[in-house]
Amino acid sequence: QVQLVESGGGMVQAGGSLRLSCAASGRTIRNYAMGWFRQAPGNKREFVATISRTGASTNYLDSVKGRFTISRDNDKNTAHLQMNSLKPEDTAVYFCAASLGGSYRVTSDAGYDVWGQGTQVTVSS
Repeated sequence: QVQLVESGGGMVQAGGSLRLSCAASGRTIRNYAMGWFRQAPGNKREFVATISRTGASTNYLDSVKGRFTISRDNDKNTAHLQMNSLKPEDTAVYFCAASLGGSYRVTSDAGYDVWGQGTQVTVSS
């Protein structure tokens, strides 16, 4: 089973940028679709972005399209989420997730079987 550890969260002003990283260990992520999800206080965890096993295809939540970019480096066993033009409504705990043999088209968190511990992103106005 792969293990995931997120990093890169923090506090930033609106309009700023952050780059989240997800380091995998235990197994190669080549056979996993990867995703980023987030959960704000009082809200359910929601899909942010997903990427196919090769990295050729991506999928984004409408509200982050054009601002966020998901990527992966299978050789380094990492995934990333570049977040630009951040807004206060992006404030949440962000989770990296992996789905063995899964599809990037799956945006439900039930479709992902491995999760990191989360990293806090706070955007001030």
